[in-house]
Amino acid sequence: MKKIETIIRPSVFADVRQALALEGIDGLTVTEIAGIGKQEGRTGLFRGNAYTMEFSPKIKLEMVVDDSKVEDIVQALLEYAATGEVGDGKIFILPVEEAIRIRTKERGAVAVG
Repeated sequence: MKKIETIIRPSVFADVRQALALEGIDGLTVTEIAGIGKQEGRTGLFRGNAYTMEFSPKIKLEMVVDDSKVEDIVQALLEYAATGEVGDGKIFILPVEEAIRIRTKERGAVAVG
């Protein structure tokens, strides 16, 4: 099993979610985050005062999947999360040694399905 963590723009979340559903991903963790990277901060006005937002709002998705699904999910993320601009995000793939469903005590892939 692998854990896939991806950081994407909020504007592409709906399309990414739909693409993941087509890949059979029906469970994932979604977190609203903010980060700093190569994408420059945004400048705006609030009550007549200029301000700079250093942090860019992002969405972090986390899912644990069978090894056989990893490449299809990565390809879906690359297709639907990309805008071609700096700040499109990142994908991280980590090994998962074990998964346990607390309610039923099931272990392994059945615990995340």
